[in-house]
Amino acid sequence: MKKVSIIDVAKAAGVSVSTVSLVLRQKGKISQATIEKVQAAISTLGYVHNVAAANLRASTSNLIGLILRDFGDTFSMKVAASLVQTLEQQGYMVFLAQPQDDEHLKRTLLSFTRQGVAGVIWLCGDHQRDSLPAPLLHSPLPLVAVSQTPLQGSVDIVMRDNRQAASLATRYLIERGHRNIAWIGGEANCLLRQQRLLGYRAALEQYGLPFRAELAPVCAEDTHAASLVTRQLLEKHNTITALLCHSPHAIIGSLGGIHHVGRTVGKDVFLTQQVSLIGFEDMLQINLTSPSFTYVSSASEESGRQAAMLMIRKLKEPGLPAQYITLSGQLVQRDSA
Repeated sequence: MKKVSIIDVAKAAGVSVSTVSLVLRQKGKISQATIEKVQAAISTLGYVHNVAAANLRASTSNLIGLILRDFGDTFSMKVAASLVQTLEQQGYMVFLAQPQDDEHLKRTLLSFTRQGVAGVIWLCGDHQRDSLPAPLLHSPLPLVAVSQTPLQGSVDIVMRDNRQAASLATRYLIERGHRNIAWIGGEANCLLRQQRLLGYRAALEQYGLPFRAELAPVCAEDTHAASLVTRQLLEKHNTITALLCHSPHAIIGSLGGIHHVGRTVGKDVFLTQQVSLIGFEDMLQINLTSPSFTYVSSASEESGRQAAMLMIRKLKEPGLPAQYITLSGQLVQRDSA
């Protein structure tokens, strides 16, 4: 079956090829009657407009490359959903890629360039490095990074404020009467843990409470390790009344540890058997349980929106200086604290 071309559409509509092109690109002063004739011909013939090829010819593009390495990361997935929705509302399309190493990333960026992609958005899921991969730094494509931890270099970044989130959660617990607050989760080289601990320590200092390193031990990022650490902390320090849970694994693991020592999850600081829990992102699978969990929002949806709008601004005004947007989380009070 012969592929329908723009020439066929022009003949069927009784107009020039340039007129069809203007209608497709929504450019120029074309009468509504002519637009309707062209659209009718397109519908009748089943013509499919090759946007990528048109973009390359016109040196313009409505295509954005989105690079995401970890589909298991809740924050990144929520950012991606918000980002795609915002870009599509503004008339852009998204190409998704998941390169697993720098060599694959280099090939991905080359493919993006050949496809006429206008810019790249990088969702950084590595909490142990503070710099962008070399292929991104060397790519000529406009770049916006979304990260949960600080990144070095002059690049447009949208980042969540982890110090603020941990400080907010800690102050909330202190104001509810807690004085012995432990930290569950995070490995020693995790930048996310390091940033949040700064906020945790600052809040303790603000209220004249000491930071006790033994109440914030490092912990492998899995539920079994978090459960064991929680159990050991509560057995050794029975005055602990609240836990700040670094990650989803920490929350799930801490539940097992709390129940193992015969205590329960709840917000009443005056009931010695209860332990309050606060996390740093909403997790639907956890909040289907009882009690539902108090958390500091990750601002993931807003991060996606901000990254999309920042990319659009960069494409329209290439000379803009690099921007560093930091978003604060909000405390969502539920039954666990």
